[in-house]
Amino acid sequence: HVQLVESGGGSVQAGGPLRLSCAVSGYTDITGSDYYCMGWFRQAPGEEREGVTTSLSGGKSTYYADSVKGRFTISQDSAKNTLYLHMNSLKPEDTAMYYCAASRALCTGLMDYWGQGTQVTVS
Repeated sequence: HVQLVESGGGSVQAGGPLRLSCAVSGYTDITGSDYYCMGWFRQAPGEEREGVTTSLSGGKSTYYADSVKGRFTISQDSAKNTLYLHMNSLKPEDTAMYYCAASRALCTGLMDYWGQGTQVTVS
């Protein structure tokens, strides 16, 4: 049984850093697969949900959207069953609801599990 819960969102000044966390219940149900994907997505009001970053099987392959490349970093801590999104040099355009997601599949497929989201507001 897999559940994801985001935390760490809030308001931050432009240029500042912020770290989002995603606690994963049933962590080994995900990582026990031959391959799996974990990632972060975001959605601003009136816009489509977009992929921010994904990590295949614990970092074997990592991808970032062009808009965040060089500023955001995805990581995970197996001991804490937690996925992280480290964000630096934040811009107002980064304002969105951020969701963590996971799947027992390649990152090119649809995600199976989603968190409820955490709001990030950059001013």
